[in-house]
Order: sequence, then C-alpha cells, then structure tokens
Amino acid sequence: FLDDLDRLGAKDYQPTEQDILRTRVKTTGIVEVHFSFKNLNFKLFDVGGQRSERKKWIHCFEDVTAIIFCVAMSEYDQVLHEDETTNRMQESLKLFDSICNNKWFTDTSIILFLNKKDLFEEKIRKSPLTICFPEYTGAQEYGEAAAYIQAQFEAKNKSTTKEIYCHMTCATDTNNIQFVFDAAAIFKGS
Repeated sequence: FLDDLDRLGAKDYQPTEQDILRTRVKTTGIVEVHFSFKNLNFKLFDVGGQRSERKKWIHCFEDVTAIIFCVAMSEYDQVLHEDETTNRMQESLKLFDSICNNKWFTDTSIILFLNKKDLFEEKIRKSPLTICFPEYTGAQEYGEAAAYIQAQFEAKNKSTTKEIYCHMTCATDTNNIQFVFDAAAIFKGS
C-alpha cells in the first residue's frame, strides 16, 4: 500500500478489487458469511485460529458438508503469538489432525488450502524448511518443499475412506481462487 499512498489518500478514492483483497482483519470469535456461487448456496464460518478461540467452534460444525482448512504455508518458520515455543506449521498440523480424525467429522470432506504460496515460494529459498521439519532432506525449492508440506497434512488422515482435497492457493490471486471455487462448486453439486 505504501506505493499507493497518493491514490489511497485522494478525496475521490474508491478501493480497487486488490485493495479489498489485501485488507485483513484479525478474526476473533466466529464470523458467518452466506453467499451463492454457480446457483449453489454456501455458508462459510470463519473461526479464529488462536487457541483461545477454538472452544467456540464446535457448535458451528453440525451437519456441514465440507470443512475448508486454511494453512499459511509461509509461516513454517514462525511461532505462535500466544506461545513462542510452538511453531505455527506444527500447530496447524496438530489442529488438522484433531479435526480430520474427529468422530463428528467421519463423513465430512476436507478441503485443505495451503495458502500464501507466493510468499512461501519466495521464502523457501532463504529460510530452510528444516526449521519446521528437521527430517526434511529435499531441495529448498517451491515444488518439492510444497509437496512435502502437503504430504505431512495428508499423512494425518487416519481414515481409508476420507479424501483430503488439497489446493495450493494465493488468496489475493483472483484467478487462483476462482479455479478453487469452481472445483468446490463441482464437488458440492455432485
């Protein structure tokens, strides 16, 4: 945004699509959003990712068709705000394990968004994946490292019948998200 200060400060400023996509508000509590896409109705619950928010989630999950689980790939070398001894990616893996294998979600499909792929692609060249996964021996390049992260999440699935639908995403790339929602609409429509 700093490069656009003149535009942003103009009297007649109208936010662009990218301006809106790049704004972020920390989720606290549960935010419910209803929307339609390709003649299908969706109800999306955005739940806070912080540990203190998790106890508020469970009542939202009655009779859901699918869970969209978002992970910021670029946070593999960062720690939680509320616990500086816990790696964010490891915490996401632990939470994914508990949701994926929860008895209430045995028939619930899971769509895994490995998000911020653009930031991850830049960062992986400078910051080794071994910070999060000491056993990783692959190359410090996007394709191999991203596939490794995906495999770590998929390995948490203990069910032989549940599929994890994984997508590498960049939430600010509208074409990428359009593709993902098209896939979700096909999934929900079937």
